[in-house]
Amino acid sequence: MQQFFAATVARARIAVCIVAIAASYAGSLASAQAPEQSPASARAAAASDSTFREVTDETGRTIRIPRSIHRIVSLAPSITETLYALGLQDELVGDTDYCDYPVDAQHKPKVGGTINPSLEAIAALRPDLVLVAKSANRLDTVRALADLNIPSFGIDPHTITDIISSTRRLADLLGVSESGAAINKDLQQRLAETQHRVSGFPQRRVLFVVWPQPLISVGRQTFIADALLYAGAVSIIDSPQDWPRISLEAVVHEQPEFLIFAEAHNTGAPTDFDSFTTLPGWRALDAVKSRRFALVSDAINRPSPRLVSVIEDLARQLHPEAFDNKPRAGRFNLQAPAFDFSSVSESHSAQPSSAEFTPECPCSL
Repeated sequence: MQQFFAATVARARIAVCIVAIAASYAGSLASAQAPEQSPASARAAAASDSTFREVTDETGRTIRIPRSIHRIVSLAPSITETLYALGLQDELVGDTDYCDYPVDAQHKPKVGGTINPSLEAIAALRPDLVLVAKSANRLDTVRALADLNIPSFGIDPHTITDIISSTRRLADLLGVSESGAAINKDLQQRLAETQHRVSGFPQRRVLFVVWPQPLISVGRQTFIADALLYAGAVSIIDSPQDWPRISLEAVVHEQPEFLIFAEAHNTGAPTDFDSFTTLPGWRALDAVKSRRFALVSDAINRPSPRLVSVIEDLARQLHPEAFDNKPRAGRFNLQAPAFDFSSVSESHSAQPSSAEFTPECPCSL
């Protein structure tokens, strides 16, 4: 019996030794197959990591982008305008078919529309970053760009304050913080001066007409409704929808003091206000009878720094008594144009095409 136990112990010791030898051999083989990273390789990997950074965009997404950005594609007219205002036009290598301001933007390589841009065209431009607007672009586009390893940064301003903050955030992101700070200061000062001038007068009750048939206006949570407030006005439409369809009967009941229209997009043709005096429903409005119309640049449709110039222009039209007769030229080439109401022509009488207008994004933003 003692001999049996002795033999068993001996066999166990042999097994342990075999396992130990096998483990040692396996470790040596692994070391041979995966040698330690050389100091040069480690430095290269560290350098690669240092060329990128993680940021959070205005939609709450955390994205990884290059630390140095030299090639930008813009997928919204408002973003293109902002880049030009920041002096980043040379870094802009492509934009959309709707990016028409300033004129130089019309000559940039085009990647299609805001809703369905060409992914192939974007990729061919080799952008370091694509800038997108939540109000103008689709989530599918953002996801498709991610699949191509092309980072995109989303902006999502809802108020005038948001627009100014977004401009400065883009400036910081793209390495032009000084330009962003200068524009921020200029816009804030101009807004404060406009508000100071109109604050002593009652707010004008207005209807902002996005489209007359069907009649579409703006909801209370849009940046356009906020712009009206800065100009000393308040919309008669208090809807939670951004672009609500409303009835003429409701408008007649409310009797706005002014009707506000934006210049026809890309044509420069103002509205034929005389035609409203012959249209059923419209001719029952006191504002139509008294020709209390305000016409502003189509920049009011775009959440960019140029919107502040539109606010100044609109405030002068609604509250001329608060201003002298001298025109004010804004800095950074942001001044909205003035129009001659005596020579206007019809531009809002036809239904918009699907390429020009969608209820979710009526102005291509």
